[in-house]
Amino acid sequence: MSKLLIVGTVAFDAIETPFGKTDKILGGAATYIGLSASNFNIDSAVVSVVGEDFPDNYLDLLKVNHIDIKGIEVVKGGKTFFWSGKYHNDLNTRDTLDTQLNVLADFKPVVPEDYKDAEYVMLGNLHPLVQLSVLEQVNNPKLVVLDTMNFWMDNTLEDLKKVIAKVDVITINDEEARQLSGEHSLVKAARIIENMGPEYVVIKKGEHGALLFNKEQVFFAPALPLEEVFDPTGAGDTFAGGFIGYLARTGDISFENMKSAIIYGSNLASFCVEKFGTERMQDLSNEEVSERLYQFKKLTQFETQLD
Repeated sequence: MSKLLIVGTVAFDAIETPFGKTDKILGGAATYIGLSASNFNIDSAVVSVVGEDFPDNYLDLLKVNHIDIKGIEVVKGGKTFFWSGKYHNDLNTRDTLDTQLNVLADFKPVVPEDYKDAEYVMLGNLHPLVQLSVLEQVNNPKLVVLDTMNFWMDNTLEDLKKVIAKVDVITINDEEARQLSGEHSLVKAARIIENMGPEYVVIKKGEHGALLFNKEQVFFAPALPLEEVFDPTGAGDTFAGGFIGYLARTGDISFENMKSAIIYGSNLASFCVEKFGTERMQDLSNEEVSERLYQFKKLTQFETQLD
């Protein structure tokens, strides 16, 4: 069975949307990625850091979903990373109200010995030097996927470029792709980013789907139209977890199979947005996932006669 190593934040979030608000709830990129990837029955481990204030039942939730947590450092007397945000009415834009790095400020990741040979590595959104540190600890993985954001482009661009040069796939949103490349056209942007190192570029467009680029090949997957979107927090990380989880389960990293991985990632992300935080991902059934995949198939499949 393939091993998946996930590096990213395990955190507290406080979220406000037009539909309600929460106090501190479970969040963090690695949490969403791990819960999403757990749908594929693979061996996975999370490398992260939390404070002594982090509840045991949150760690138990990860363990119940067959996620190895021995790579999660618990800092005695420390406080867990906290983010608070408020979404606008369109749910596509948000304001960050508070960010407290806490124990994340001094995080030095340690990859568990039995995951140094992981075939699949997911570098969740973190400081590029932390991501580089993880790459230095693993032994020739089959596939490395990087997720990052505009904050690192604004503040640590040269370090970020060092990471980008070492990965196989990068996943970013359309705004970030334009910023990183300096190009408005996403096709041109993808080519420029490919020249930085990755063989594959995935550009996420939120409710408008996702694009996969590899040299001259392009694939587009729509997002499933939903009646209600309650909270988009973590949807991109859930997408990434589904994407790499599917690839790890199938063991096939060809462009054709990545097309399927994009669909699986989009499928799981469509559940994430239906409730606050990770709540929807905690009680997801195989039957629900299969039924929605069928909806995706109907949405994208058509017959036509080509001369």
